[in-house]
Amino acid sequence: MIDDVKRYLGAFGWADRVQEFDVSSATVELAAKALHCEPQRIAKTLSFKGEPALLVVAAGDARIDNRKFKAAFGMKARMLSPEEVERYTGHRIGGVCPFALPEGAAVYLDASLRRFETVYPACGSANSAIRLTLAELERASRALGWVDVCKDWA
Repeated sequence: MIDDVKRYLGAFGWADRVQEFDVSSATVELAAKALHCEPQRIAKTLSFKGEPALLVVAAGDARIDNRKFKAAFGMKARMLSPEEVERYTGHRIGGVCPFALPEGAAVYLDASLRRFETVYPACGSANSAIRLTLAELERASRALGWVDVCKDWA
């Protein structure tokens, strides 16, 4: 999984920027500790049921706002089960990222990220991350657009 992400990011010339840690970065708090940064700068990838799977990359301190989610996507926010996460994203929980995804996965970036110049998404394992500018994240994730579906971050 991390090897797939490194190959994927290699196409952008960024494989050498992937950081691997001796400690877990599987949660926002653990990732922030491993990276020595604020938790809100962790770009967490949330995975939802949809046709195809729907991924929203949001700031570490943001939470999904069900009303906003339904307004943006026309459906209730239903998270994928752990088994579905790996099947639909190719990554295990703790390492889910918006890179090297199966064909058809839909990625959106949440407005909660816009307050930062750089953020840290995972790279396909529970002990990895990469520092990216928002423009780089948008490009590498092949995001379909920006949405405002989170709360508690402003």
